[in-house]
Amino acid sequence: MLCAFAVMVAFAVVLARLTLDPSPASVSIAHTNLHPGRSLKIYLDQPALRDAVKQIGGNIVLGIPFGIIVPVLVPRARGFFGVLLLTAFVMLMVETAQGLLVEGRAFDVDDVILNTSGALIGWVLLGRRLGRAVHARKPKKAKA
Repeated sequence: MLCAFAVMVAFAVVLARLTLDPSPASVSIAHTNLHPGRSLKIYLDQPALRDAVKQIGGNIVLGIPFGIIVPVLVPRARGFFGVLLLTAFVMLMVETAQGLLVEGRAFDVDDVILNTSGALIGWVLLGRRLGRAVHARKPKKAKA
């Protein structure tokens, strides 16, 4: 449990560094997106496939650790919907802070969707099993 907590703290530091650092070079291209799919379309319409993979894949990969760590640290949120809701909420808060507080960054609903999708991938690959291993269900007692 202590190890999972340390990993979560490290993940939070990396997440903050990647999403909340100012990006003056991006000021001219950073625009708020409240329409699901709009940014994805822009990424996929770019001539360089590498840029689309970097944007989409990076957001998915960023969410994977969350899906692995949440079931270990938050036993009540170790199921599919718990991970989905908690991750979406946290990523929504990160995007909101990013859009309101950081120059060169903007709120993008597609980032929330991609990060949450990544968390669900992490949950399917490893988080579900780790959550069960750390927080094993207690067997029900038989009635006498």
